Amino acid sequence: MEKDDLLLPKDFPKLKNDAFLRACQGQETPHVPVWCMRQAGRYLPEFREFRAGKDFFETCRSPAACCELTLQPLRRFPFDAAIIFSDILVIPQAMGMDVQMVAGKGPTFPEPLKEPEDLLLLQPKVDVNKELGYVFKAITLTRHKLEGKVPLIGFTGAPWTLMAYMIEGGGSTTHSKAKRWLYRHPEASHKLLKMLTDVIVEYLLGQVAAGAQALQVFESHAGCLGPVEFQEFSLPYLRDIARKVKDQLKESGQNVPMIVFAKDGHYGLEDLSQSHYEVVGLDWTIDPCSARERTGGKVSLQGNMDPCALYAPKERISEIVKKMLEGFGTRGYIANLGHGLYPDMDPENVGAFVEAVHTHSRHLNHK
Repeated sequence: MEKDDLLLPKDFPKLKNDAFLRACQGQETPHVPVWCMRQAGRYLPEFREFRAGKDFFETCRSPAACCELTLQPLRRFPFDAAIIFSDILVIPQAMGMDVQMVAGKGPTFPEPLKEPEDLLLLQPKVDVNKELGYVFKAITLTRHKLEGKVPLIGFTGAPWTLMAYMIEGGGSTTHSKAKRWLYRHPEASHKLLKMLTDVIVEYLLGQVAAGAQALQVFESHAGCLGPVEFQEFSLPYLRDIARKVKDQLKESGQNVPMIVFAKDGHYGLEDLSQSHYEVVGLDWTIDPCSARERTGGKVSLQGNMDPCALYAPKERISEIVKKMLEGFGTRGYIANLGHGLYPDMDPENVGAFVEAVHTHSRHLNHK
C-alpha cells in the first residue's frame, strides 16, 4: 500500500484562498472567484498525455490518477476552486449497471433500462463506501495535495439526468426514450428517481466526510423537460437532495455550500433559487441582469459565459468578461462558463478568461 493511500480525511492543510466559499455565501471577496466546468479536461495537452491508452472509468477508479488530473489545471491557471476529476455515471455503475466509455461515441450502457420491471435488476440498497469509496479516497488525497491552495468541489449528477442516461443508453438529443417513461410509466419513474436520490444523498455526504468543501449537483438534461415535467420529475428531487444533505451536515455542525446547475432550465430559475442551494449555476442563454432580478438576491449565481466565446481573440474575451461582470455585479457571484470546456479550446484563452475575471472584478470592486 502506497503512503498516499494511508492519508486520512483529517488534518487537512489550512485554506489560503477562500474567495470561492465566501462568494457562495454571498460575502464580499477581493476579486470574483472563477473556475471552469471540465477544467480538468482534454483541452490540456498534459491531460491527454496522462490519459493516453487508459480506460476512462479505470482512471476514475484510481485515486492517484484523479488527484493528478484535478491538480493539472491549477498548475497552469490561478483558478479559485478545484473540482474532483470523476464522472456522474459512477452512480449507475454503483447500482449495478454496466457503463463503458466508447471512443468517438461517449458513455454507453450496453443494457439500458427498457421497461419498469428492469428496475428489479438494480441494487436496491447501495453501500456507497464499498461501491464509491475510490471517489472518497481521491477527494481525501486531493485535499491533502492541494495544500490549502483553493477549496475542493465534489459533485454528482441529478436524478433525472442519471435516469435519462440509464434509459437512453447514452447521450441523446431528444431523450424520447426516457421521456416516454415519464408519460407512460410515471410511478416507475418516481420509483427510480427516489432510488437515485437516496444513493446521491449518501454519496454527497461521503464526499464531504472525505474532504469536499462544496458540492455541485448537475441537472444537465433539464432542458429537455418542460416546466410541468420539471416541477414533477426534477425539482422535488433536487430539493430533497439539498434538504437531506444539509440536515445531516447540520447535526455535525458542518456548513458546506451547495450549487445546483440545471442546464437550459431557465424556466425554473425562480424555483431553483428557493430550493435550499446557496448557489444557482446558469448557462449562457440567461441574461445576467435578468437572472439577478428573477432570483431576487436569494442566492449567489455562477456562470455563465458561452464556452464558445473562448474561440475569440483574447481582447474580445476580456470585453465579454467585463460585460458579464457588470451584469452580475461582483458580490454573491462566481464566474464560470455556461457549460464545460470543449476539447479543442486553446489553454491560453482559458488563461485569458481567468485573468480577465480577476482583473476586471478587482477594478469594479475599487470603483
